[in-house]
Amino acid sequence: MKISLKGKKALVGGSSKGIGLAIAQRLAKSGASVTLMARNKEVLEKIILELPTSKGQKHQALVVDFNDYASFQSKIDAFFQTNSIDILINNTQGPKAGNTLEQTIDTYQNAFDLLFKCAVYTTQLAIAHMEKQQWGRIVNIASISVREPLNYLALSNTLRAALVTWGKSLSIDLAPHNITVNNTLTGYFDTERIAQLNSEKAKKMNIPQADVRTAMEAQVPMKRIGNPNEYANLVCFLASEQASYITGTNIPIDGGLLKSF
Repeated sequence: MKISLKGKKALVGGSSKGIGLAIAQRLAKSGASVTLMARNKEVLEKIILELPTSKGQKHQALVVDFNDYASFQSKIDAFFQTNSIDILINNTQGPKAGNTLEQTIDTYQNAFDLLFKCAVYTTQLAIAHMEKQQWGRIVNIASISVREPLNYLALSNTLRAALVTWGKSLSIDLAPHNITVNNTLTGYFDTERIAQLNSEKAKKMNIPQADVRTAMEAQVPMKRIGNPNEYANLVCFLASEQASYITGTNIPIDGGLLKSF
């Protein structure tokens, strides 16, 4: 299936590395003009130079810090004063690892701002143009932990669950406007985030980090960790015209890891 996003404008959060970067690259490859959104200006500018570009495409960077909500809100407001988008990928870095007993009301509040408020506020600004043109695609990057919580990711479990239920509700409200809203549930992917979590786990268990990864791979029925490009293919499809009748879904991409239906 050849997917064309020619003439479409996409905003991709957390796109300086990992899954967000792979998504940005895949959307650009399919013809979309991509706005990269992350906090490292130098990295974003370098990525822009490397993105696939054909006639009519124009890529740009929006430098934001998702961990500083007040600043983020100001910058995203300014962006939408002069820009409109057709495809929104709500994606941020994950909050700090830890179980429920290690959290405070402040860490929950910070995670709420990071994982929920940033996505909701950006979406509210983006849908004005989508409603006007009666077309839009919104994809929320979430986690399999909303179905089967991972004990060491209490903050992510809690707030990503809020994100996907909000996304489901939003999909119902926007469906009459030909705007789809879908949630992707992330399993284990070969990213800096996984490496960081594995490093922390290895230190706590006093074992080599390689052993942690091996055990992780063994849990997955496909016996490997996913490549971010595989993730990007799914998101690109959901952003396309071919996915016009798919909305309100929670789609796991995890190599079969989830045991639940």
